[in-house]
Amino acid sequence: MKSIRKPRLSKMDYAQKKALWGFIYVLPWLIGFVIFFFVPLLSSLRFSFSAITANSDGITVKYIGLQNYVEALTINTSFNRVLTESIVNIVVNIPLIVIFSLFLAVLLNQKFIGRSVARAIFFLPVILASGVIMNLESTSLVQAINDASSGAKVVRSLQSFELEKLMLQAGVSGWGVDYLTGSVDRIYQIVSQSGVQILIFLAGIQTISPQLYEASKMEGATGYEAFWKITFPMVSPLILVNVIYTVVDSVSSNEITDLILDTGFTAFNFGLSSAMATIYFLAVSLILLVGGYLISRKVFYYN
Repeated sequence: MKSIRKPRLSKMDYAQKKALWGFIYVLPWLIGFVIFFFVPLLSSLRFSFSAITANSDGITVKYIGLQNYVEALTINTSFNRVLTESIVNIVVNIPLIVIFSLFLAVLLNQKFIGRSVARAIFFLPVILASGVIMNLESTSLVQAINDASSGAKVVRSLQSFELEKLMLQAGVSGWGVDYLTGSVDRIYQIVSQSGVQILIFLAGIQTISPQLYEASKMEGATGYEAFWKITFPMVSPLILVNVIYTVVDSVSSNEITDLILDTGFTAFNFGLSSAMATIYFLAVSLILLVGGYLISRKVFYYN
């Protein structure tokens, strides 16, 4: 009598192994997301529908419905204005930062003397914007840099005025003039927020096979054509990554976050503060969804 052998479990193919290791790679982030973000998010959502009072017995949470949202959107005199200004600044800065980062990454990828120093200079604002450096005393070098940047804003305002006059004389539309002059006035902010994006683009450009550029050069393609036919499509997935990173980086510290913190920890109105944070979170999520959907339709993946 022949013994019946159990079928062996088939080994995982490459796609399954890739998916498994990908899940293992993001597992620490998922754990941190649940503990440090998702749980506080649910608590903040609960507080936004409640009136929170502190007394000798502890903290009392009383459900009041949509009252905090109504107060934030209709009664509070600053929230709507600050929220609109913050959202507009994010939407305006995204293309400026991404385009500037891609342009600098292409330049920094070229071979020239002092390339490492140039890369460090453009990444230096990321270090200066870190929490430890920003908390130094007002007599520090960082304060001197900030004071210098304030004086530079006056110079840029004069330069943007001349640029606006020149473009109006050239027949450029008013909307285009306002956007371009606004870009000149934001140049310090754009440079200071582009360090990580430059690094991501630079890493992506260096993964492109040199044979592609050699073949295009043999076919007579110019540098301009090589950029639009090779470099830009190959780094297009990183454009989506940098757009998402730029949005998240921009929402972490601006006027609306200061207003939310002041409402919660200065006025001690935690219910209203939570409602403001929830509205802001929904507005930023909408920007991410729309931007991610539009960009993902044009992303080129090389297999």
